[in-house]
Amino acid sequence: MSLLLSPLDSLAEQLGLGPGSALLAVAVTHSSYAAEHDCDSNERLEFLGDAVVDLAVADLIVTEYPTLNEGSGSLVRSRVVNEASLAGAALRMDLGSFIRVGRGEVKSHGLERPSLLADAFEAVVAALYLERGYEAAKTFVHDMLRDDVDAAAQSPDDVDPKTRLRQWAEATGLGTPVYEVAAQGPAHQTTFDATVQVGPSLRAQGSGRSKKSAETQAARAAWERRDA
Repeated sequence: MSLLLSPLDSLAEQLGLGPGSALLAVAVTHSSYAAEHDCDSNERLEFLGDAVVDLAVADLIVTEYPTLNEGSGSLVRSRVVNEASLAGAALRMDLGSFIRVGRGEVKSHGLERPSLLADAFEAVVAALYLERGYEAAKTFVHDMLRDDVDAAAQSPDDVDPKTRLRQWAEATGLGTPVYEVAAQGPAHQTTFDATVQVGPSLRAQGSGRSKKSAETQAARAAWERRDA
């Protein structure tokens, strides 16, 4: 790699895009930056990239896991094509170092938010798709998410704790679990405390760095205490 390459051009080179790629520049531009600089944000590319990632992961599942039926394949895909997995892929490629955000996002440590990273990952996939075609985008998605797909495919019928708790509660006549979540701490170190109520007597709590993880921990705790 040439030492004269700009940081964004070095990313373009890694992705097989041309130097000065206008699409890649848009892909790493968050709406907060776009609003401050009167330029295009990555929202439209994220919309397209979401569909491309979904197709590429489905392609991988069908091609390399022929024993999975439609239902199991759908479960595997849903466990991979989600905010947490895509944010993880963005972190692995250090995508946050290239994303342009506005001053407010910088102050609130927005580049640490999984949703922002996941959206940028999808936008980059869309840039690849538009500039180099589906095969290049598919190869990139497969390279970045293959391990996630493989892990999910080992136990495709595993259900996340919230879904498992809801299915059990509804099947036993306790109704849908009700979650309450409270945030505490500064924006860049926020923690979330969740409480789940199932029926009249089952109540459990959980904590995490995101609302989703706190609810998941609460659901897991409730599941473990359901027969107590």
